Amino acid sequence: MKIWIAVILAITLSPLDAVSQSETNEITTFILVRHAEKADESEDPELSTEGVERSDLLARMLSEVEFDAVYSTPYIRTTETVLRIADQNQIEINKYESDDPESLAGALIEMHKSEFVLIAGHSNTVPQLANALLGRMEFSENLDESDYENILIVTITSGGAANLLHMKF
Repeated sequence: MKIWIAVILAITLSPLDAVSQSETNEITTFILVRHAEKADESEDPELSTEGVERSDLLARMLSEVEFDAVYSTPYIRTTETVLRIADQNQIEINKYESDDPESLAGALIEMHKSEFVLIAGHSNTVPQLANALLGRMEFSENLDESDYENILIVTITSGGAANLLHMKF
C-alpha cells in the first residue's frame, strides 16, 4: 500500500511542475471522498449495507496510510464513511461545515502542512473543496448524485504547487 501512495505522489508531482527536491519533501496530501451509499433519503441517514461495504473497502485501500487528521461533515453518513479509518489511525474525526470552501481550504492547508488528511463530504461539497484546495477550477459541476466511487487526491508542495489525481474505487 505504501507503494500505491508513492506512485500516486509521483504521478501527481509531474516533472513539468518544476518542483524542487526540497519542496517534494514537504508535501501536504488531502484525500477527499464523498460519503458512501446512504440507507434512505431522510435528512441524516446511516449508511446502507452497500455503503458499509464501500467504507470498508476504502478503509482497506487506505490501511497503510498514516493519517494525521480525518474530517467529516456533521452527518451520520459522512462520519460512518471515515470512522474505520479514524479508528485505524487512533484519531478523532474533526467535524467541519462546508458552507465556505475557500476559508476552509485555507485553514486546512495552514493547519496540516506536510501531513496526510482525509476529508469526507458530499456530492456538492467535495468538488468545491477540491477546487479551493487546488486554487483553480477543476470541477465545474457537482458529482453525480448516484456516484459514490470518487477519490480526489490533492497534493500541495511547500512552494504552493497543487496537483490533482482523480480516481474511482
